[in-house]
Amino acid sequence: MKLVTYSLNNQPYRIGILADDQTIVDPQQAYIEKLKAQGQLRAEVIAGALLPTDTTAFLEGGDLTLHAAKEALQYALTGSGSAAKVRMSDITLGAPVLRPNKIICVGLNYKDHIQEMNLGYPEFPVIFNKFSTAIAAPYDEFPLSSKLTQKLDYEAEFAFVIGKKCKHISQADALDYVAGYTVVNDITARDLQNRTIQWLQGKTLDKSLPIGPCLVLKDEIPDPHVLNISLSVNGELRQKSNTNQLVFNVNYLVEFLSNIMTLEPGDIVCTGTPGGVGDSKGLYLKDGDVVKVEISGIGAIETRIVEADRA
Repeated sequence: MKLVTYSLNNQPYRIGILADDQTIVDPQQAYIEKLKAQGQLRAEVIAGALLPTDTTAFLEGGDLTLHAAKEALQYALTGSGSAAKVRMSDITLGAPVLRPNKIICVGLNYKDHIQEMNLGYPEFPVIFNKFSTAIAAPYDEFPLSSKLTQKLDYEAEFAFVIGKKCKHISQADALDYVAGYTVVNDITARDLQNRTIQWLQGKTLDKSLPIGPCLVLKDEIPDPHVLNISLSVNGELRQKSNTNQLVFNVNYLVEFLSNIMTLEPGDIVCTGTPGGVGDSKGLYLKDGDVVKVEISGIGAIETRIVEADRA
């Protein structure tokens, strides 16, 4: 199952299920229709409780919500004229997780990126965070302030999203607590990142975490460590790697992070970027650049850089 958030007619974003390249099914609406067809008088109340419209709340519902979503999807696709089916051409996609409790990022986690930076492999994961104001939709523009930064960079990243609250989880059990996977671009102001020993100020600019286009639930990706990842700028390939190059993989990170903090449904963990970042070549993003990040089995996101400081 692939989860998205969408807006129809400028209404608030709500969760949807990607049925195919052309169609989204609204699980709450489909479940309402299903219950009404069965004669249930409190269909809206029941569906609202079982299938919330926010992704984080949806994940908090666990197996009960997931089972109801599958029933809703099947009902919408087998019925005719369902109002729960929405055409992709009529909607605007949002980030698949809009309000995570935490966004945890891992630095220096691909072997080729560590090598291009002339650094040694870290003994422990290097972690930092971004804030929820950094989240952007998969096809949003990024507002570049050239007064603030002259060294705007890209970072293709594979991210996983936590599905169950957990603490002190072993690597062997780690994937039981992962909901699914998505694509992100950790847009970074290198001059701000490197002017102090803490990276945060260069890492969490508004809209600096495009994410999407969907959250692919883990049943569709049984092994997250065999996925191709690439990034291009204006069609020129800049990054190309595979998640088998991770120094600290998903299982390790769940164990490591859950020993430090409680992980909660909807938390996003960005696993780091491969080699080929612009900073290694002095190639920084500028007004008009289009950055595309793609991961096999998930999809692609695309961000246009737009100068925000025009006179």
